[in-house]
Order: sequence, then C-alpha cells, then structure tokens
Amino acid sequence: ARPPQVPTHWIRPLEVGQSHVLGEEATVTVTLLDSNHCPGSVMFLFEGAFGTILYTGDFRYTSTMQGEPALRGRRIDRLYLDNTHCHPHRSLPSRQSAMRQAAHVIRAHPRHQVVIGVYSLGKETLLVDLAVEFRTWVVVSPWRLEQMRLLELPDVFTAEEGAGWIRAVDVTEIRWDTLVSWNTLHPTIAILPTGRPVKVTHPNIHLVPYSDHSSFAELCEFVKWLKPCSVIPIVKGDMCQAYFQEYLSSAPQVLPDLKIPKPLQESVQQQSNRKGQGPMCLLKRAARHSVPRGVVFEPPEKLTEESEEFTGVKVLQQNYCESACCSKEGCTLHTGKEKGKEELSGEQPGARAASVVSQAPVPSEHFPTGFAEQYLLTPLNVLKQNSSQTFDRLVEDFFRRGEAS
Repeated sequence: ARPPQVPTHWIRPLEVGQSHVLGEEATVTVTLLDSNHCPGSVMFLFEGAFGTILYTGDFRYTSTMQGEPALRGRRIDRLYLDNTHCHPHRSLPSRQSAMRQAAHVIRAHPRHQVVIGVYSLGKETLLVDLAVEFRTWVVVSPWRLEQMRLLELPDVFTAEEGAGWIRAVDVTEIRWDTLVSWNTLHPTIAILPTGRPVKVTHPNIHLVPYSDHSSFAELCEFVKWLKPCSVIPIVKGDMCQAYFQEYLSSAPQVLPDLKIPKPLQESVQQQSNRKGQGPMCLLKRAARHSVPRGVVFEPPEKLTEESEEFTGVKVLQQNYCESACCSKEGCTLHTGKEKGKEELSGEQPGARAASVVSQAPVPSEHFPTGFAEQYLLTPLNVLKQNSSQTFDRLVEDFFRRGEAS
C-alpha cells in the first residue's frame, strides 16, 4: 500500500464507534462512525462548547445509520454534508442494483474480456461481487493486490496476467486508444462504475451508475431523519441547502457562551507584541478569514461538456438564519427579501462560496454579554451582522476584563 502523505507522528489511530477526548482540558470529544464509502472511511461527530458537528466526508447513506447509537436522538447544530450528487436529476440505484446492471452488460458480451476502471481506493465491493458472480479471478496490479490483502478482502484478486478475464485498471486507462489497443489482442469491453455523467469515447465503454456517494433521494432521507440546524456542503460549487430547508430543525439555535482558552489568549497577546499590532487588529483579521467551511473538495471529475439536464436549473441560495437572533416577521429567510447581501471575504475571484451568507442584520441587543469571546469560533455571516463599532466595543470589553482578572 502507498505510505501516508502526512508525517506519522500526526497519526492517532481511533476506534470506530467510540468517543475520544481531544485536548488536555477534555473540552472536545470526537466519535468516528462508519461512512459506508470506501474501506476505512468514517464520519466525524464533534461535540464541545461550540455545539455538535457531524462531518460526513465522502459517504453513502443507508437506513442502517439510523440505528447508530451516537446519532439517535442527537441534536446536530451543523451538518457538513457530502453533496456530490445533490441534485434532483442525479438519481442513482442502490449499489446492489448497479452491480446487477454491470453483470447484465458482461453477460451480453460472453466472448469479451472485461476491464473495469477504478480509482486507487473504492469500488472493491463491486469487484468482489462480480468475481463471485462469474467465478473468476480479478486481475490487478501488484501494488493493488497488496492493498486488497491489507484490507482483508475476500481472496478473489491476483496479479497473474491471464488468470482471470475480469481486470481492474486505473480509471484513466479507460480511453479510446486503450480500447482500440485491447481489442486488437482480444475482444474487450470496459465498464466505468460512476454516478456522474461522463462522455463516452468508445462504443465498447459502458457506464454503470455504481457510486460510493449518496443519491439525491438518500441525502434528503438522511437530512430529514437527522434534522440538523444547518447544512454546509463540502463539495465546492453547489449551493444545495435550499433542497433541505424543510427538513431542518425548528428548535432555536442559541449561540454558546464560548470562552477563548488561556493558551490561545496568550498566543494572541504574543503575536500582537511581536508584530506591534493591537489585539483588536488580530481578532479582526482572524474574523475576516475564519469562514466555517470545513474541508472543501473540488469534484474529482471534470466534465468535457455540461450535461443538458443541468442546463437552466436555478438553485435558490439558502439564507443562514440563526433562529435565536431572528423574528419571522423581519427575517429574510421567511420573507424571501434580500437585504444587505455581501460577498464572502477570503474567496478567490470567480469561486462560488460553499458557505452561506446572512442577509438580515441582527440587532446587537440579541447578543449575550461577552460575545467578543466567540469571534474566533463564530461563523463569518454572524460577524458581518455587527457594525465595526460594535465589534471594537466588544473586543475592548473582552480584553479589559481579561487584564482585570
């Protein structure tokens, strides 16, 4: 298997399904949950003074997740969601159904060898199911064979050329020229298991809608069951929150009374002393660049042309409404009126923001005393709702009380 791309001293093995305490002061816990994606993939459930955050990463929802003890009855303040197929037109069959489609394609070409395009990790279950279905070895490269053994998958893989008539190759090898080359040696078909629309370049390339990511219907079912307070997409370029608005929790979102840990306060003071800047400048700069987007991924496949079914589809942008700070009469989330829309700072030109922008100013009297302590951990859209004068007053108040203590 390939070595990890991070220094080993940063790696901490954690058991799936168990809660682990982070930090010496035990202020944050994280629980790893099986994400039903590629082998070893997990979701992260974070709990602390900031509330409860579920980060799905790449995942394929299944109804069995509703039996997960760590999620049952749990209030989720923020759901960072894998929105790879978050579009009503991106309907997908179950993986088992997609496997049967692949088997049907293979049976329709009984005298052909079969080449399946896969990434470095993922689609292993499809390969195993096809090997069992047709009672043949799946030929893979030596390094992939070692990886399959480390994953303790069923013994259906071999690196011996010609031992089986199903072969797994890197997805980049499924091209016009390679199909022409393979077919000069032996009749060959290629199968691309993917849920994305892909332009087919050869008549012997067959698309099968097999995906390790949730379908749109599965995403809706997941959010409807979980009822989070807010949804933040993790795949860049698709503002999908509008699809889930009706499923979000109606419970008030009360901003937690966060405290900046003492080591962080000392670090801020040290940096301001070194650079000759006041603490207010540091906090302002931190607030400007602290857009709560989590890890944002670029889609792994770049389409050569836009699918016609996506053309002209208008997706409404969701207003991020902090329920504790809004009234239905004046909130743009309920009136549909846009007020004070601002462009997120910190975004590259031309990039679509993955986080949401608040469109209604929030009166300062709604914020609790000591709100300045929250600025490093508060969404940018909340920060923007306060004038710079309010910001300065709150920060000065925070540091004045800190010096007094």
